[in-house]
Amino acid sequence: MTTPHSVSITLSENNLTAGWQQGKTVQIVDDNIAVYLPKDASYPLRKIQAAARKIEKLGIAHASLTGDNWDEASQWAFALGFSCVGKLESISFCGDAALVEKLNNKLAVYAWSRDLTNQTPAELYPLKLAEFTTDYISKLAPEHVSTRLIQGEELKAEQWMGIYNVGKGSVNEPCLLELDFNPSSNESTQVAACLVGKGITFDSGGYSIKTSAGMFDMKCDMGGAAVVAGALALAIKQGLTQRVKLYLCCAENMISNDAYKLGDIITYKNGVTCEVANTDAEGRIVLADGLMAAGATGAPLIIDAATLTGAAVMATGGDYSALFSLDNNTVAKAQTAAQVTAEPLWQFPLEPWHQDKCSSVFADTANSRTQKGGGAGGASNAAGFLSRFVPNDGAGWLHFDLAAAYNAGESSLWAAGATGLGIATIADLIAGE
Repeated sequence: MTTPHSVSITLSENNLTAGWQQGKTVQIVDDNIAVYLPKDASYPLRKIQAAARKIEKLGIAHASLTGDNWDEASQWAFALGFSCVGKLESISFCGDAALVEKLNNKLAVYAWSRDLTNQTPAELYPLKLAEFTTDYISKLAPEHVSTRLIQGEELKAEQWMGIYNVGKGSVNEPCLLELDFNPSSNESTQVAACLVGKGITFDSGGYSIKTSAGMFDMKCDMGGAAVVAGALALAIKQGLTQRVKLYLCCAENMISNDAYKLGDIITYKNGVTCEVANTDAEGRIVLADGLMAAGATGAPLIIDAATLTGAAVMATGGDYSALFSLDNNTVAKAQTAAQVTAEPLWQFPLEPWHQDKCSSVFADTANSRTQKGGGAGGASNAAGFLSRFVPNDGAGWLHFDLAAAYNAGESSLWAAGATGLGIATIADLIAGE
């Protein structure tokens, strides 16, 4: 077949071809393409996503979904598989006007978040991350969004010592962005939810330096910030009526004569002291500040998201986001939302005693252990560290370790680059319905 600019893609329960194509998920007849999915197919959305990946690799610039068999879930699965760098919004959806609008809004937010994560470290430094996020969300609801940016030495003056210490070694100043979406326009309105994102725009590992291969994709270490910002944007597009605050903890983790060092002790705003056992475990150090800021609002729901640990990637194979919480009721809501949005999520162990897994002789805690990867249970231990900085013994707090946020290379389901996974789940959780 030829590879025109735009191709119509149908979804069929019937095998449309004979010969070598018979039974194949992707079937080509003349210049038409069908995704063949029998009624009894197992993991249908996964098969559709894989088919879309194959179709994109044919060189097709734009996919137009047509026919009556496409529902919302199947169209979105196709979009995830087809979209890639340079084609993040190259899909036309089908169905009634409301469904097409809903899918277009979702695709636009995912495209923004994925593109943000894919940018180079030279293009996306901490202040630029805060600026891009402010501009994008403010344009969605200019009358309801206000922001505050704390940067450089101001962080130290206001005792946001985690972000300050991690970022002080870079020529690009660290910052904490507070973005307030308040549709009531009433300052006394209770904050219903807070989102906290890890915004490490490049992670060298600091003095616990990464290998060249391990450092290559570390532009994606602000993926948590991109996901929570995307979640707020999507919720606004879907008609969010609650007050939600967004906190992005932005820094570059670099090596210089000003960089923080192994053995340094950070004293946080809440009085907790932390000995630096690993400068490459910087994400939890900056998130602690964001969690304390979120806790001060009195919000009953606090969600943080981060590309936090290699341990979560190893455990999930990069197919799931890892979920941690001390509140099983809130976990149940997250799991329900993940099922609705078809975003794979798996709960990992977390108990109050995980706070003590990274001990220090000289401080209340260390940020990790000195073993490679933080030792056994590294993802749970990181979550245990974070739990020191949330209110109410962790009630209403969820920690997403985004093991599926970025792919260094393409797979059968995904193009290389950011995925945006987690955006729809978190948007659903803050909707308050």
